[in-house]
Amino acid sequence: MERYTIPLVPGPTSVPEPVRMAYRQDYASSDLEEEFFQLYAECQDLLRRILATENDVTIHTGEGMLALWGALKSVLRPGDRVLAVANGVFGYGIGEMARQIGAQVEVVGFDYDQVPDPDRVRQEARRFQPRLVTAVHCETPSGTLASLAELGAIAAEVGALFYVDFVASAGGVEVRVDDWQIDLGLLGSQKVLSLPPDLAMVTVSPRAWEVIEQVGYVGYDALAPWRTGPQRRYLPYTHNWAALAALGISARMLLEEGLDRVFQRHAQVAAYTRRRLREMGVDLFPAEEAIASPTVTAARVPPGWTWPELDAALRARGMGVGGSYGPLAGKVFRIGHMGSQARMELVQRGMDVLEEVLGSRP
Repeated sequence: MERYTIPLVPGPTSVPEPVRMAYRQDYASSDLEEEFFQLYAECQDLLRRILATENDVTIHTGEGMLALWGALKSVLRPGDRVLAVANGVFGYGIGEMARQIGAQVEVVGFDYDQVPDPDRVRQEARRFQPRLVTAVHCETPSGTLASLAELGAIAAEVGALFYVDFVASAGGVEVRVDDWQIDLGLLGSQKVLSLPPDLAMVTVSPRAWEVIEQVGYVGYDALAPWRTGPQRRYLPYTHNWAALAALGISARMLLEEGLDRVFQRHAQVAAYTRRRLREMGVDLFPAEEAIASPTVTAARVPPGWTWPELDAALRARGMGVGGSYGPLAGKVFRIGHMGSQARMELVQRGMDVLEEVLGSRP
């Protein structure tokens, strides 16, 4: 398979050369070397700055789904009540994951081209009195960005933990873990951080640690060992030192650029992408741009095309974008302008190629 010359898939994103360099070095055993634990602590501090939190940050070897599963299993027992706030594939999927653990789940559901309505969520939370409220910040398959501050306040009001998937948003848009009262914040390395899909991270509040201790879940994805393991120099498995080194490089790059500038860069390329799509006559999804994410743009497959045909035509010109999932499969395609791909020159080239492809048919 040839590499894309215009990589605009919504993750895994392209890995910048300084980050790739971290994987080309030899490392000793992370279990034995003080240097590794110092790096781990440094990465925790960098992520705290990016995520605006004083909470603990745990960093695990594994793809981002490890964070989603591990956080659920660590705070839930069979029969616990979970209110899943859902407006897309991942929001509804998290509810199903909780059901598989044995939780009693109710879903506050919204259409895929909407974001959650806090009034409805508050009404259901007060009635159901959940132990855990779950939400997704950026629904990558449908390109929406939810508002989280009021949802966090609702969870706190009913005494529930607030569990948030910000895998596809953190680092590209503002995430304020403490201000939004997020107890469990979930992050993966392959989106805005622009690493391979080999690290999963979780922000853990003091309230969440209390519940984790009560539940006592044990497993590869358990959060409990990470509360004291790094300080005790005793981890539950041999960590991926190369990936941690790459994370440190990526996080420092974001902070050195300045988070405000990073957020502005993502907003600008997103606005440009959507303007070009409208000019081509391509319908955006969602149509309401105010709820669209700065990290990914979703659009409807144009009339006269199937998704496989459009995908093949773009690939033939070196451009990679993504399809979608669930009810949107075959109907929506996605342009990932996040992290290393949130560059105007790259997005301009991509839009030029898409315009050329669409113009090749009468």
